[in-house]
Amino acid sequence: MPNKPESNTCDEIIFSSFFKSQIKALRNFLFYKFGDMQKAEDAAQEAFLKLWQNCSSVPLEKAKSYVYTIAKNSSLNEIAHQKVVLKYENDFTGLDKTNQTPEYILEEKQFQNKLLKAIENLNEKQRVAFLMHRIDGKKYSEIAEDLNISVKAVEKRIHLALLRLRKEIDL
Repeated sequence: MPNKPESNTCDEIIFSSFFKSQIKALRNFLFYKFGDMQKAEDAAQEAFLKLWQNCSSVPLEKAKSYVYTIAKNSSLNEIAHQKVVLKYENDFTGLDKTNQTPEYILEEKQFQNKLLKAIENLNEKQRVAFLMHRIDGKKYSEIAEDLNISVKAVEKRIHLALLRLRKEIDL
């Protein structure tokens, strides 16, 4: 009977290595998708916990897809609440202690709010691909692999996101 220790997700060393290589990308993916870093971290941790609990039935080759699916599905129940939280985070104005003129600060804040609102108005697929590319610096092929879509689909999503952002910001 051939034994495959290389693909054994239940091996602590292999699992730990997989965890360390994937946790940041999964957390960022969830943050971009749902807008709350704490909940993104919680969902990512929960996904890896479920992977560990089901490690005997999930081969290492499918573990990445498994944790992304688990994390995404567990977070979908809170989208409405997270939109409210994100809105309040975007509306929060802390004390700004810079040497900039009040007009400049106001214009900068208005532009930032306009940009955040425009990104928020993108559909979910465009927003996720756009933020993974622009914030994480991921290549189109990496995004395609993470989202289980083709590179052409990633290109189209980012292109449409840029067109929509330009249109909304130029108004």
